[in-house]
Amino acid sequence: MTAVPDARRGAVPGVVARSRELVRPALVDAVGRLHPWTGEMAAYALGWSDVAGTPDPDGSEGKGVRQALAVLGAEAAGADGSAAVPGAVATELVHTFSLLHDDIMDGDALRRQRPAVWKAYGTGPAVLAGDALHAQAVRTLAEAPSPHAATAVRHLCGTLDALVSGQADDLRFEQRPWTGAGAVELAEYRSMAERKTGALLGGAIGLGAVLGGAPARTVAVLDRAGRHLGIAFQAVDDLLGIWGDPEVTGKPVHGDLRQRKKTYPVLAALASGGTAARELAVLLESPEQLRGAGPARAAALVEEAGGRAAARAEARRNLDAARRGLEDAALAPAAAGDLDALFTYVLDRSW
Repeated sequence: MTAVPDARRGAVPGVVARSRELVRPALVDAVGRLHPWTGEMAAYALGWSDVAGTPDPDGSEGKGVRQALAVLGAEAAGADGSAAVPGAVATELVHTFSLLHDDIMDGDALRRQRPAVWKAYGTGPAVLAGDALHAQAVRTLAEAPSPHAATAVRHLCGTLDALVSGQADDLRFEQRPWTGAGAVELAEYRSMAERKTGALLGGAIGLGAVLGGAPARTVAVLDRAGRHLGIAFQAVDDLLGIWGDPEVTGKPVHGDLRQRKKTYPVLAALASGGTAARELAVLLESPEQLRGAGPARAAALVEEAGGRAAARAEARRNLDAARRGLEDAALAPAAAGDLDALFTYVLDRSW
């Protein structure tokens, strides 16, 4: 693939801002239809307010990438971006619900450098807020004033099924050994990432395309491109989980190693089978050794065994596959160019 022109990539923040401005009123309305308590937690999770429910001008709303993917999906089908608004809202609600529940399952106390919802409000309330967001996402699409609403609901249900399946595999991986019989293979991890991370990115573009009236083949191609983007995104996220700057990620350096998470760089390193891989396996199988200087030594071994390079290659390979997918569909040229640039922008982090 040729590189995205700098001028096109430079326009991406404007595309994201335009999409956010288009979607925000409907998203605010959807959250406002929730029970006041679950609505307060949703607003906190979205970065709109603090834990007391007071508007928070310093809260982080996230990058708004999924909203932009949905809007561009409709525009790529030749429709006005406004057609995608119900899909963008549903996607944002599902994404937020998944983060609420993921933080509980993973025991993550922070989200976007603030206490996670379960830490701020309690585990039960956070589960309830996630359930409310899930239900509201489906309702938003079911009530959309679009001739394609029913198809959009079916598409969202497929996305949700994949998302839950991916999370189930991720949790089950925690119980499996690092090496030997039953160890997690890279192909299994890739499949998990496609569903846990990629399904919602592909689902966002696909929902926009559905609501924009795109034919089924175009929707499928765009969904597949988004899933490749998700695998690439997860590979980069795994790199940041070990070597990322805490000021950027909000997580401690070597955090994933301290938590003994099965991530792509670690699995690739273990699969290499060399001396560094064997020493790494000993460290990972002895939790007490992953204290003090242990995580730094493990990170060095992952790199020595080729895990860091393998994760970088995985990200690049899937980014290229995602961008090639855009070439396989008959898309409106301007929107296709914006999608191509957005794909690269999504991965343009310090990795």
